[in-house]
Amino acid sequence: MIFSTLNINNDEPIYMQIERHIIDGIKKGELKKDSKLPSTREVSKFLNISRNSVISAYEELESKGIIITKRGIGTFILLEGETESYEYNIDFSSRINEYGNTLKNLDIIKSELTYKKGMISFKSISPESHLFNLDDFKRSLLDAWTYEEANLLNYGYAKGYKPLIDYFFNYMKEKSVNTKNKDILITNGFTEAFDIVIGSLTKPGDVILCEEPTHNTALKIMKAYGLKVVQVKMDKEGLNLNELEKSLDKYNPKFGYLIPSYNNPTGIVTKTKRRKEIYKLFGKYSVPIIEDGFTEELLYSSSPIEPIASLSGEGNGVIYIGSLSKILFPGLRIGWIFGDEKLIDVLESVKRGKNIHSSFLDQSAFYYYLKSGAFSRYIKNVRKYYRDKYNLVMDMVNIHIAYEYVTGEGGLHIFVKLKDNINSRKLLDLCYKDGVIFMPGDIFYEDDKGIDTFRIGFGKVTDEEIKKGIKIIGDNLKLLSK
Repeated sequence: MIFSTLNINNDEPIYMQIERHIIDGIKKGELKKDSKLPSTREVSKFLNISRNSVISAYEELESKGIIITKRGIGTFILLEGETESYEYNIDFSSRINEYGNTLKNLDIIKSELTYKKGMISFKSISPESHLFNLDDFKRSLLDAWTYEEANLLNYGYAKGYKPLIDYFFNYMKEKSVNTKNKDILITNGFTEAFDIVIGSLTKPGDVILCEEPTHNTALKIMKAYGLKVVQVKMDKEGLNLNELEKSLDKYNPKFGYLIPSYNNPTGIVTKTKRRKEIYKLFGKYSVPIIEDGFTEELLYSSSPIEPIASLSGEGNGVIYIGSLSKILFPGLRIGWIFGDEKLIDVLESVKRGKNIHSSFLDQSAFYYYLKSGAFSRYIKNVRKYYRDKYNLVMDMVNIHIAYEYVTGEGGLHIFVKLKDNINSRKLLDLCYKDGVIFMPGDIFYEDDKGIDTFRIGFGKVTDEEIKKGIKIIGDNLKLLSK
């Protein structure tokens, strides 16, 4: 109580002492604006004084606009007191470690040209929001609450929501993956999953083999942990086997990081035969594989190909990272790590140490959505929608852009290598002035390569924007070619 520190003296009227005590409390920040004062009766009883003295003090303060009495409710502070502060400043820029500096320097959201309202953007490879079957998701959210209620708002388990884990186990079995002695850890999307694996199983200086080019986010994480990234060239079938074996033999890598389905950024799908040959080479050198199951559901020319993890049988040489974010609800940030059960046991502890667990509300709603069959219906609908987008993009590229080659068989993007080593960043600068933006390809490479490449994402552009935007790219390309 505010009056517990007031000592009444006989040298001045009591009401003045009460008035001064309240004003001092406001100045010191002990009494905040809108905070409620004890009633006059409570104060008189607590201080063992006449209630009239308290009433006089309150009336005086109210006349000065310091407090206000609301009939039947109470008396409240009207003024904002001064907060004491004792300032000192630190130069945090000099204290940021290599990890923080690396991630900041490689943050393409901050370093690349940004989208402006009204632009045609081929930069994103996220799905189109208006295709989400929201009514199905609303029902799933209600189902989750009906079955779990307040449990969803309490602490959960680091490993994840058990029904969702079981669903993903069945999902992996449907992809012909042997689940014996395997386990699953639910994560906040691919990024956290990859960070947990890399952060737990590598040390600075370790070598990671990956495709050339590869996922920019993965590159950023590997560099932040001080790893040496060795990229292996690809052809339209997947990794070049001769180059792969040379690198495996030369570098003795800690891991291979592969995106066999719709490599980001090229969109190349590693063919079944090549997957087997790649898997056997990694096995020959006893190097584990981190397989990124990137948009596996969106192959337009044929049925999805089974993941490399399906080749390992009861072996544990493949760590599979799954996520449906690029085709469904990226805002939920739900992914999973599938791998050796002893490894998952360790990674579960790492996950708990980082953020305790992923949102159980999100996991539960997502589970009931998947369980309802809504995801299967959604995939059938969006396959045709994105296939039509893909075909239109390819038609427009063939009409307007002089390229050395174009890759991409599915997913939400294609990859273009320009003729005559034309700099894609110079092309981007011209297009940006004309209201078109895309992702330059060099961010997916090591050692300043890929300067003559770029990625076109088509998940969130209209047909008219595709036609207009790719024509603008082609017109500016002609200017650079002169």
